[in-house]
Amino acid sequence: MLTKLAMTGFQKRWRDYLVLFSGLIMSSAIFYMFEALATNKAFLKQNTSISMVGMIFQFGSVLLTIITLVYIGYANSFLLSMRKRDYGLFMLVGARKGKIGQLIWLETLLVGITATIIGIALGSLLTMGLSQVLINSLGLTLHHLAAWYFPAALTTLLLYVGLFIIAGFFNLIALTKTPALKLLHSNDQPNRPKLKPVRQLVEVIIGLLSISIGYWSMANLDKLQLAGIGIALVTIVLGTYLLFNAIFVWLIVLLKRLPFANRGLNGFTLSQLSFRIRNYTKILAIVAMLFALALGAITVGMGFHRQVPLMANGTSAYDMGIVNTTSQQQAQIKALKPTTETTYHFKIGKKAVYYRASEFNAQPFATMSPVGKTQLKFKLKRLDAQKLTKSYERYQFGQLQGSAQQQLATTMVSEQQYQSLTQPEQRLTVFVTKDVVANQAALKKLAASQQKRDHALQGQVLGGRYSGYQMVNGMYSGLEFMGFFLGIAFLAMLASCLMFKILSGAAADQHRYVMLAKIGTRTSELNNALRKEIAVLFILPGIVGVVHVLFGLKMFSFIMIGSPYTGIWLPFLIFAGLYLIYYLITVQIYRRIVLQ
Repeated sequence: MLTKLAMTGFQKRWRDYLVLFSGLIMSSAIFYMFEALATNKAFLKQNTSISMVGMIFQFGSVLLTIITLVYIGYANSFLLSMRKRDYGLFMLVGARKGKIGQLIWLETLLVGITATIIGIALGSLLTMGLSQVLINSLGLTLHHLAAWYFPAALTTLLLYVGLFIIAGFFNLIALTKTPALKLLHSNDQPNRPKLKPVRQLVEVIIGLLSISIGYWSMANLDKLQLAGIGIALVTIVLGTYLLFNAIFVWLIVLLKRLPFANRGLNGFTLSQLSFRIRNYTKILAIVAMLFALALGAITVGMGFHRQVPLMANGTSAYDMGIVNTTSQQQAQIKALKPTTETTYHFKIGKKAVYYRASEFNAQPFATMSPVGKTQLKFKLKRLDAQKLTKSYERYQFGQLQGSAQQQLATTMVSEQQYQSLTQPEQRLTVFVTKDVVANQAALKKLAASQQKRDHALQGQVLGGRYSGYQMVNGMYSGLEFMGFFLGIAFLAMLASCLMFKILSGAAADQHRYVMLAKIGTRTSELNNALRKEIAVLFILPGIVGVVHVLFGLKMFSFIMIGSPYTGIWLPFLIFAGLYLIYYLITVQIYRRIVLQ
């Protein structure tokens, strides 16, 4: 009988349960996606040369676990708030507390396990789909990536089930120890904010100091190493929560005292924000951290993606070198519309390769030399026969030759000496196109045809900007993928957290909007009120998240060649667009619930 009553309550509030289930499913799916990378040691080892990446992911797992803990705690409180009135009625009609306790525990566990299993399955599908999109669109080269990874699934299942077991016991104790009448009226008492100036001032000071220490540790990560990441993890999370907990309550109370609150429905909007203010502070702190993680990861991913062709351009001044081009290869080179094409003649002796010095004097060989130690800037140098033999840049020239010539010394000889050599004459053709990345498909075919003719010539020693791009892209593909993959995953979890918080209170807010409509408030004013309310919840964590990113990018300056802030406007603009889309979707869903 009790089970039937519980199912009846479930059917009546299926919309609220749908919000709860979708939020938990998305949370476990995102956690699995992160763990699919964090626990896959073979993937981390094969796709990045940064030795600390494993420890960085471990710190990330700790941070995501903290976020998950708070998220599940809030989801559990939402589940509890939905069932308090029902369980209070059960007690009034004579149900035993022990039986109700069992029902509470089983219901909490059933909700958690079901959502987690579905979330893991969804996470594996999202990992597979997102991976393919990123690999194909960015042209990445990855190894040992697995959409389904059992250790990640096991970690996710154990964490979520363990947390829901604890939550079930908490619900059992909380409800069975509460009088029935109090359960019936538990949702009727708002959590009104109260100013406690001394306590809030202390929280503001500690919060600012904590965040300052976190920013300092990220800026000096090259000196602090892993300790800097640990310090930043603790201090920034703590500081963010304290600032939201102190300033947000203060801000709402102070705004209600200003003349601004008496205009239109501003007072109503502020009251809406203050109704469950303590829950908002926790969620907004989580959203701010997720915002910073998502935006930071995407920005870093785009930074690595942008610097790959820049680094490749610094490896050589030419795209490729072809020895003794065939007519077919010459046609392929012509189709590329090279900006520069030069042919040098040579003869191969037993100990050296002999080139005509007159050709290098007439058409100097171009090389790339780095300018500065940290910037992606290279200077083009043109070397004649004398300078090429004495300069370290001759290595770039040597890599453009065939496998046989690379093993021998390069010697420049006069025209008379060259003509006296009896070996057959051969040709080395070097060329430059406008964009290696845009022409990489055609360059790949040209390189493959040359490797068929010269079996000892491998792709990694082919020389030129094309080979440099392939090598650098292989080195940075893992970092690019991690940045974009985790950025999109954190963005999805951010939206899940914020939308879950807002929509979970929509049913309770509905009667207040209905009351305003009955007393003659225009629909346009109601729409403006709810848009303002939701906008505040989106803007506040967004501002804090942007500040975290601007300071946090400093930690990548020692692993990125060039400034991590270069071109930062593009990922910020893209992220702002996606964030705006989530805001508009949330407004529409919330409006349909409260303004039926």
